[in-house]
Amino acid sequence: MSTLPESYLTYPHRHAGPDHAHYPAAPLPERPAIRLPGDRTLGLWVVVPLEFFPLNPSGQPFKAPGAMQTPYPDLRHYTTRDYGNRVGAYRLLTLFGKLGLRATFAIQGAVAERYPALVRDVVADGHAVCAHGWDTDSLHHSALPADLERSYIDRTLDALSAVTGRRPDGWISPARAEGFQTPARLAAAGIRWFADWAHDDLPTAFHTEAGDLTALPLSNELDDWQILITHARPEQEWVTQVSDAADWLLAEAAAQSSPRLLTLTVRPYVSGLPYRVKALRDSLANVLKRPGCGSVSPDDITPG
Repeated sequence: MSTLPESYLTYPHRHAGPDHAHYPAAPLPERPAIRLPGDRTLGLWVVVPLEFFPLNPSGQPFKAPGAMQTPYPDLRHYTTRDYGNRVGAYRLLTLFGKLGLRATFAIQGAVAERYPALVRDVVADGHAVCAHGWDTDSLHHSALPADLERSYIDRTLDALSAVTGRRPDGWISPARAEGFQTPARLAAAGIRWFADWAHDDLPTAFHTEAGDLTALPLSNELDDWQILITHARPEQEWVTQVSDAADWLLAEAAAQSSPRLLTLTVRPYVSGLPYRVKALRDSLANVLKRPGCGSVSPDDITPG
């Protein structure tokens, strides 16, 4: 009876933490404390994607959340997404102004090209801007040719630079989809931070062969699309979930003497609708009224 050689049970890449070299094992309680502006205890980071949805998407390698669903031409969904950029986004800008909240608008290159006035209004209101890929049908994945992926990145950064006058140094991929080489290609293009990975609650140093990035945490679970559309939960339940998250994070911050981040993604065509914007207002106001809480931008939570 033969036995397996000892080498069969040897896994050379086994070590503490994940099976990659982007970041080491680092349990949250063992991290050094971060610092937020004004010595805040809880930073509220609100991300608003401004997206362009093609009317006839290829759907490769998958359809992004919010993409067209019915046979061509799916004008019902197409015009709903267009409503977000024409109406919902301005409703959010008005709300943020009333709350004194500075959000981060993740803007796609096609939006900068097609809706330059909207992008200029975002910048004029003092909000942060990051790149969000070219459009929702230009997804990043490992089968994407290297030259094509680089063109998506460069074309997006160029389009945003042309409208804002500043080349973005932050990135969120369309549908938060990536290939194995995407982070390195972002670093090579001069990106300083990205928010595609959902592995943490705090900023993480992220190593790539082309240079280091900061991976910023961005919750999938409290995303308005996830709660209100995918799970079809009522708006008031979302308000409660955001409040519960703030309570827990504040208690954790006090127990561990380290501030925490509460991150929310809100879409103009979802939360910018008239019957939902009150729930968004209540959620944000409930967090911001708590002692030690305030909105933060990527510059506030990215080292260096």
